[in-house]
Amino acid sequence: MTTIWRKFALSAVVLAASTALTQAETVLRLSHNNPADHPTHISMEFMGKRLSDLTGGELSIQVFPNAELGNQRESMELVQNCALEMARSNASELEAFEPAYSAMNLPYIFKSEEHFNKVVSGEVGQKILNASADNGFLGVAFLTEGARSFYGNKPIHSPDDLKGVKVRVQPSPSAIRMVELLGGSPTPIDWGELYSALQQGVVDAAENNPTALTNARHGEVAKFFSLDEHTMIPSVVVISKCTWDGMTPDQQAAMRQAASEAQEFHRQNWNKTADAAIKQAETEMEVNVNTVEKAPFISAVQPMYAEVAAKSPLVAELISEIQAIAQ
Repeated sequence: MTTIWRKFALSAVVLAASTALTQAETVLRLSHNNPADHPTHISMEFMGKRLSDLTGGELSIQVFPNAELGNQRESMELVQNCALEMARSNASELEAFEPAYSAMNLPYIFKSEEHFNKVVSGEVGQKILNASADNGFLGVAFLTEGARSFYGNKPIHSPDDLKGVKVRVQPSPSAIRMVELLGGSPTPIDWGELYSALQQGVVDAAENNPTALTNARHGEVAKFFSLDEHTMIPSVVVISKCTWDGMTPDQQAAMRQAASEAQEFHRQNWNKTADAAIKQAETEMEVNVNTVEKAPFISAVQPMYAEVAAKSPLVAELISEIQAIAQ
């Protein structure tokens, strides 16, 4: 039995025990790869409590952190195969499961935090969440993770500073192409292996939001954080189509409401978390933070827009709609 299936079998035992204690309650397992003190975990716990409240205890969510039920790809495959009810991935990795998410992964497509929030809370965001119904899952919430920037063993002031640099990326075509266009050498590595990869020089740099420096302790082994803010890639909470179809209309409405409230709860708390991470990284971990002139980065990645739009009429339409919201 593989490690992932051993973990899954153990979680099934836990689920059976919890269900036996509360026969009237259906417990939905939600897998993610962040620690239990991460803002996304806290927001998903909030979602579970609201779901229980709204359904009178008929439904609840048990959140499994730290990739206990498998990494993001493994969890998504379990969700697609109806072996797991829910998971948290992100738009970058989800484009391998549903191309619509690639529209959100374009560097600098979001002009501001306000632009991002309008997209994910509006019709375009809902269109993306619903696009994967034929692929075995539906999105229910976007959890902002702010802007992603480069960090590593030297400051990045311009694309020239990335030439030949081995940059850890997520297993996402968009992330790989972005680093290629910026002159770097994209290196897909699992999140759980990144700390040691930075420490041992397997990669020279990575890209993420500021909490990676603190929650994942990357600030111990990467002393430069360069605020180029190339993407705003949200986490996405998804639910198996099998689980969704097994709910009553009232339960589906309750899930939508709980997810919407969790999305807003998370948005309100994210910025102070990211700001605190920057401050902690600078003062306690001696990380050097530098601002960046973004224009050369924006210019370098422009070919991606036509490339990604060519994937499908839906993706091209989504890109246009996202851009129109900023105007």
